[in-house]
Amino acid sequence: MKSLNTKQFYKLSPQERLTRIQEAKELSDDELLALQKCGLSLDQANRMIENVVGTLEIPVGIAVNFLVNNREYTIPMAIEEASVVAASCKMAKIALIKGGFHTNHTAPVMIGQIQVTNVADPFAAKMRILQERKRLLELANQQDPILVGLGGGACDLEVKVLDTASGPMVICHLLVNCKDAMGANAVNTMAEALAPEIEKIAKGKVYLRIISNLATKRMARAYAVFDADALGGEDVVDGMVLAYEFADADPYRAATHNKGIMNGISAVALALGQDTRAIEAGAHAYASQTGRYRSLTKWEKNVQGDLVGSIELPMAVGLVGGAVNVHPTVKTNLKILGIKNANQLGSIIAAVGLAQNAGAMRALASEGIQKGHMSLHARNIAVMAGASPEIVDTVVEKLVATGKVRVDVAQQIIKELV
Repeated sequence: MKSLNTKQFYKLSPQERLTRIQEAKELSDDELLALQKCGLSLDQANRMIENVVGTLEIPVGIAVNFLVNNREYTIPMAIEEASVVAASCKMAKIALIKGGFHTNHTAPVMIGQIQVTNVADPFAAKMRILQERKRLLELANQQDPILVGLGGGACDLEVKVLDTASGPMVICHLLVNCKDAMGANAVNTMAEALAPEIEKIAKGKVYLRIISNLATKRMARAYAVFDADALGGEDVVDGMVLAYEFADADPYRAATHNKGIMNGISAVALALGQDTRAIEAGAHAYASQTGRYRSLTKWEKNVQGDLVGSIELPMAVGLVGGAVNVHPTVKTNLKILGIKNANQLGSIIAAVGLAQNAGAMRALASEGIQKGHMSLHARNIAVMAGASPEIVDTVVEKLVATGKVRVDVAQQIIKELV
């Protein structure tokens, strides 16, 4: 595949962007059509969830300027909120000056939890279960020979005694290398198979046996250096570091700070058919691991005065199963991204989250979040107010100039123009 020509990409019409993407990513006409229209038929949707009555379309944008581990990526993002894609692109372009994003990841290991209750001797039960570790892992792997054949499968068993309102519980963590799958089905099947055996060993009662979305064994990490001059100078860098320190110390700020990170992460995940709820739950739980809800990112100033950002979070993603194999638009988006495995996908998603956070903090530390956001939001307001395609640009320009981006103001501007 050829590299996508991103010069003045944001100034092109949607059709011109599609033409460039089709040429660069060698998309077929059917793949191109899947981007222009909702590629999911009612029959396909009916096979995915229950009580289907329709489908919902949201915009898919392309994030450009992303250099990740010395390779250029074109990243689809599905989101309805203005300014998210633009901010990611802008920060990725600034990161390019210092070499782009650098990422790494752990093995794609998910955790299955088996809850054992009513155990008379929980600590002894823990030891008995661990003594049977090898046999239990073999039993787990019998449930998915295909995954084992690909080099994955159950790889370890951990046990802890947990104090609860109902007394001590023995909690088993089955660790499963899911390879390129997100892994929920495989992990849950293995946990179900182990439950009766663990029940016998512990001499207790098993209730829950299910995957955990706090995937701390499956971590994605990214960092980048953002040039101080390109950000706006030393004062902006200092302001961004202070914004991070505020978020890391105060959960009220951290909630909005991390929401901005997830704007980027969830947009890429949704465009690529991932379980956004699992990713979001894992991220927010991880942000609370110290006992206080904190920033998912870290920001600091290096000796050159540039801003250095890093992010580390659980990343339960997959390229096998679910919408990935069903939704035509998701398939096209994955082809545009051009990745080879789930770990690579997780790393890229983490890089986008870092870029998105940088964009939001820069806006907060300089002109304020509203200036950039509201200028993009003004177009939505103008359309809501009834602006025709012929005058919408003029309405947006006048609306932003007033500083009052509201439907009633837009309606008054439209009256004056027509």
